[in-house]
Amino acid sequence: MKIIGFNGSPRKGGSTEWAVNTIIDGIRANASDAETKMFSEFSHNISPCRGCLACMKTGKCAVNDDMQEIYSELQDADALILASPVYMGQMTAQAKAFMDRLFAANKPSFSPGYTPRDKKIKLILVFTQGNPNKDLFKDYFDYTKRMFKVLEYDVRDVVVVAGTRGGAAREIEGMEEYLTNAGAGIL
Repeated sequence: MKIIGFNGSPRKGGSTEWAVNTIIDGIRANASDAETKMFSEFSHNISPCRGCLACMKTGKCAVNDDMQEIYSELQDADALILASPVYMGQMTAQAKAFMDRLFAANKPSFSPGYTPRDKKIKLILVFTQGNPNKDLFKDYFDYTKRMFKVLEYDVRDVVVVAGTRGGAAREIEGMEEYLTNAGAGIL
């Protein structure tokens, strides 16, 4: 099983990086055959989608940046873990740029001219937020989940890690165990 992780936080060493790495560590502990690859906004150059629709004509994105490597890895991936801190009630601009760029790799059956994938990629969405109320942005989390379902991802879970301001999530009792077990849905 091949699992791709993407950390949409611009901060290295923050709660979002910790959360997605903890989930991946839990997957590795429960599936010795799991191949994992992690990409991070802070170490990869990912430009926004230009809306040029070259991908619809050629099957490839025309923007030449680090997303090309991610496209290559996603081709045979079984699962994607997309993580982002919540900024202004939604994912970061960096995570949104990544999500928009997935357009070139998506082939939902309703899209004209596309042949659907032979399998759905399993997806776990991970959101971290400073506010301790994990339901504060539930409408946005539900919207994002629905959007990925429309794009024919097999959304397995939406993980919300609340109260992360200042790295405090690592101190919440049971949080590490919760995250370690969060990846079980994609195994």
